[in-house]
Amino acid sequence: MSSTADLLKGAAELFPGEVVTDAQVRHIDLPGAGRFALITLDNGFDHTKPTTLGPQSLANLDAALDQVEKEAADGEIVGVGVTGKPFIFAVGADLKGVELLRRHEDALAIGRGGHDVFKRFQSLAVPTFAYYNGAAMGGGVEIGLHCSYRTVSASVPAFSLPEVFLGLVPGWGGCTLLPNLIGADRAVTVIIENSLNQNRQLKGAQVHELGIADALFEAADFLEQSLAWTAAVLKGELEVVRTEVDRGEAWDQAVARGRFIADGKVHGAAPAAYRALDIIAAAKHGDLRKGFEAEDTALADLIMGGELRAGIYAFNLVQKRGKRPVGAPDKSLARPVTKVGVVGAGLMASQLALLFVRRLEVPVVLTDIDQARIDKGVGYVHGEVDKLLGKGRIGQDQANRLKGLVTGHLDKATAFGDADFVIEAVFEEMGVKQQVFAELEAVVRPDAILATNTSSLSVSEMAAKLEHPERVVGFHFFNPVAVLPLLEIVRGEGTDDVSLATAFAVAKKLKKTAVLVKDAPAFVVNRILTRFMGEIQNIIDEGTPVAVAEKAIEPLGLPMSPLVLLELVGPAIGLHVSETLHGAFPDRFTVSENLAAVVKAGKRGFYLYDSGAPELDPEVAALLKQGDSVLSEEQVRARVLDAVAQEIGLMLADGVVAEAQDVDLCLITGAGWPFHLGGITPYLDREGVSERVNGKPFLAPGVASVPA
Repeated sequence: MSSTADLLKGAAELFPGEVVTDAQVRHIDLPGAGRFALITLDNGFDHTKPTTLGPQSLANLDAALDQVEKEAADGEIVGVGVTGKPFIFAVGADLKGVELLRRHEDALAIGRGGHDVFKRFQSLAVPTFAYYNGAAMGGGVEIGLHCSYRTVSASVPAFSLPEVFLGLVPGWGGCTLLPNLIGADRAVTVIIENSLNQNRQLKGAQVHELGIADALFEAADFLEQSLAWTAAVLKGELEVVRTEVDRGEAWDQAVARGRFIADGKVHGAAPAAYRALDIIAAAKHGDLRKGFEAEDTALADLIMGGELRAGIYAFNLVQKRGKRPVGAPDKSLARPVTKVGVVGAGLMASQLALLFVRRLEVPVVLTDIDQARIDKGVGYVHGEVDKLLGKGRIGQDQANRLKGLVTGHLDKATAFGDADFVIEAVFEEMGVKQQVFAELEAVVRPDAILATNTSSLSVSEMAAKLEHPERVVGFHFFNPVAVLPLLEIVRGEGTDDVSLATAFAVAKKLKKTAVLVKDAPAFVVNRILTRFMGEIQNIIDEGTPVAVAEKAIEPLGLPMSPLVLLELVGPAIGLHVSETLHGAFPDRFTVSENLAAVVKAGKRGFYLYDSGAPELDPEVAALLKQGDSVLSEEQVRARVLDAVAQEIGLMLADGVVAEAQDVDLCLITGAGWPFHLGGITPYLDREGVSERVNGKPFLAPGVASVPA
């Protein structure tokens, strides 16, 4: 078998663009304890470019361990510590390198190389210490797990093993060592549950509470405190006591809980969580060598699989493309926004007002048709600010300031006369929207931007009767506004670059993922979801049982079933959007008589939850008029995916967005579609649907797939 140095050298040659992390060794005299070696991981950049661990970086750490191993063997040092640069410990493997791998044996080398280096912390002749001074993820966390002791800073904002979220397993010791350190149940929470809950992060105090770290210190003098604590441990003045791990039935129950969580989130559709759980299950007997070998194999298999490539693709979309919107005008054209107006004071409008005041910290004024509605809207915002104060998210002074910035007024001229940006969130009907814009144009400044939160109507038509249609822009948020990051920015036929640039600048301040979309019916997310859900509704109407149609979609691992999503959106809104799209594309979008009947009956959804689980409402079941065409789950799935692939193909041909990547970015950030699908187009390519429907894949070979 190749040596670690050979493995890493070969891997480094495959990845010439690595941002290399140095492992610098310095020596410290610990009072009363002796000479101590401290390794600092640092890539030479500030905290905005976090330290990662590619093959050359691992080789550098390996070389540092050569040095301290000799010093330990010669009795020159009493211990070894490892820490990171300011604000960052290390955030794991460099995924840019993983994307380039083409062969299973190269992927296997990555796993073995990491294990071979990290294991050396366990085999040194002196105790080893990890000082988690800042963000630590993946391989960064795993370095510390190989050490004898760990401390963590109270200010650590993000600590996680996110591999399952991306389609991997914690493969440099995480699956094996963590359950042996803190028990299987807590390990399942960190490795499975947190990852599958949109990559939930731990804070420093939680890391200590879980037992991952032995001591917690404040950030201001974290390293000094950690070293003093280390000296006390080395001198025998301090004994670190850890809770004994339960290796009985509790371990098996924890793994079963993990499988239940994975089933609920991905329904068996993505392998990473299950591979991780298999390794955790086997780790019950404490055989580290077997565990590490299983991690190597799982890592290599998953690296060469479609889910990981789709996961990395999705991660890059959100972290890179989402931060640099394609097609956005030069940001220097944007006008400053010092006051915001919101037309409407209902729930959506109130959520928008809260977001604008929190992020922009400028005056926000709401209007509506009567004072009672305005008072309710302003009261909602004030109440939400008080909740933030109660949770300690903001201080009393900031709470007072934010509440003072939000007001309401019946008169639009008084409310919006000096506003720079006014957004309407009124009833989704073209005549109403046009009337609102006509009233606004009469009272706002000539350079004020007029935005619409329409979910499906034409922005161009809305602006058509105005003197200045160039300042009207679509600004479509997704519900709940505070949770979903997507903002579809719609360029109408007349929208000018200044208005568009201002919209993108505001979106950035709101911390939203902005995607430029053409003024086409229902834009991106609602158009795809309506085609998707419309096809399921057609299948139900034709005769397939509701349960079969819903279950057929489970392998996609979507955040919720189609009919539960319809409940969240609201059947009336779903019906309205389907009517809008039927008007635009009658050959592909239908209006379901059954859905219309559900809306007419005032039903909020198809299900009741009296038993805790969704069950078809008998009153809804009685309303349904079905044909006698019954499809299998496989037939349902094929038909729905074909419809989605066709719709995306037509949207791209029409230039609704620049590329398939924007469709995926929209579905991930606006509808919560999973990273392991890469949104949707990588999945459609992988399953052969794109080729079957459109005659070609959406993405080039090697994009969200293993390079040829």
